[in-house]
Amino acid sequence: MTRTPSQLVDDLRRLGVVAGDMVMVHASLRAVGPVEGGAAGVVQALEAAVGPVEGGAAGVVQALEAAVGPAGTLLMNLGARDDWDWVNERPESDRPALLADALAFDKDRTPADPDVGVLAEVFRTLPGTVVNDHPDGRFGARGQLASGLLDAGPWDDYYGPGSALDRLVANGGKVLRLGADPDTVTLLHLAENMVQLPDKRRVVRHHKVIDADGSTRIRTVSCLDDTDGIVDLPGEDYFAVILRDYLSDGRARTGEVGGARSELIDAADLVEFAVAWMSIHLAR
Repeated sequence: MTRTPSQLVDDLRRLGVVAGDMVMVHASLRAVGPVEGGAAGVVQALEAAVGPVEGGAAGVVQALEAAVGPAGTLLMNLGARDDWDWVNERPESDRPALLADALAFDKDRTPADPDVGVLAEVFRTLPGTVVNDHPDGRFGARGQLASGLLDAGPWDDYYGPGSALDRLVANGGKVLRLGADPDTVTLLHLAENMVQLPDKRRVVRHHKVIDADGSTRIRTVSCLDDTDGIVDLPGEDYFAVILRDYLSDGRARTGEVGGARSELIDAADLVEFAVAWMSIHLAR
C-alpha cells in the first residue's frame, strides 16, 4: 500500500506531533512503507506536521502550504561517510601520514553515513537544510530554529554540553522514532556526557577536513567513545536496553505512522531517565 504524505501527517498528528514542535527524527523507510515521493515524501510529511519551514523542494513547499501554526524544526543525525575511518585504529603518531591521500570531509558534499539510513541523505540534500561542520557529530536541521541548533557547537565532546542534542533538550524538543532500530537513539549520547561515572572511556580521532578558506588540514577530535560505549557492559547494546526500559514505563506516546511502529518521546525526560539508568547499571 502506497501512502500519501497527507496520510502520514494524519498519523503523526495522532501520535502527538503538533505545529511548532522541535523533533529529532530516526526513521526506517522500509518500516514506514511506500510513500508517494519516496524518502522526500516522508520528509514532506514530517515538515507538514511540525509547521512551516523555510526553503525546500517542490514537494516540501506543497507541504508548507498545507501546514498551519508556528514554525517547527526538524533535526536528524547525518554523520559522514568515511572510507578512511580505519586510520583511527592505528597509533596516533601514524595517522596524519596515513590520511595524506584521504578525501577530505566537506560538510556540504560528503554524503551522510550509510549506517544512518537513506532518509538522512535525502534530508541532507534538500534545499534549505542547515548542516554543521563536524566529521563525527554532523547533524542536519530544517526550520525556524535550525541555525540556532547547529551554530558554534563544540568540536570535542560534540554530543555534550552546547551540542545540538543539548539544545534540543533546552528547547523542549522531542524524539520521533519511526520503526527505527532500538539502539539508534542518538540523544542517549548526551546522557553519556552528563552521567557522573569514573573513568568513562575516551577516544581521539584524526580527520582530514576542508577549512572555510578551502584548504585542507588534519584535525583531531577528543570525545567519549560513542562507538563501543563509555564502559564495557556485556550483552546487548545498552542504548537498546535503556530505550526498552523507558518504553516499558509507558513514558512515550506510541502508535503507527504508515506501517511503522512509532514512538514520540520527550527529549528531556529520556535524558533524565537515561542518566539515572547509567548511574546504576554502568557503575557496576
